[in-house]
Amino acid sequence: MQPSQPTEKELLEKVLAPLLEDFQYWFSSSKSLLESQRITFLSEEEQNNLITRIKNSQEEVKTASMLFKVTDGQAGIDTKVLMLWHQLVAECWTVARKWRHEKQKN
Repeated sequence: MQPSQPTEKELLEKVLAPLLEDFQYWFSSSKSLLESQRITFLSEEEQNNLITRIKNSQEEVKTASMLFKVTDGQAGIDTKVLMLWHQLVAECWTVARKWRHEKQKN
């Protein structure tokens, strides 16, 4: 007998909920770094712009998480939005990696 396939709701709960938590973690971690350190390889404008984009994305993720909970897992998120958040997290990882590398050189 074949195991039953998870419902769309079960799949969203198993995949989307942890993904939203991960986005919040990485955005929070990145924002803390950018607000506490002067990232010398970014201009001040670039650093401030990145902080602003992170804050905006944090609010979007927070809203999406609340909607997901309020609708008992019935609300999904457009894949394009998830990709934008993923690209921002990847950008943050690149900045953090380069910052650590620069810090080790000094």
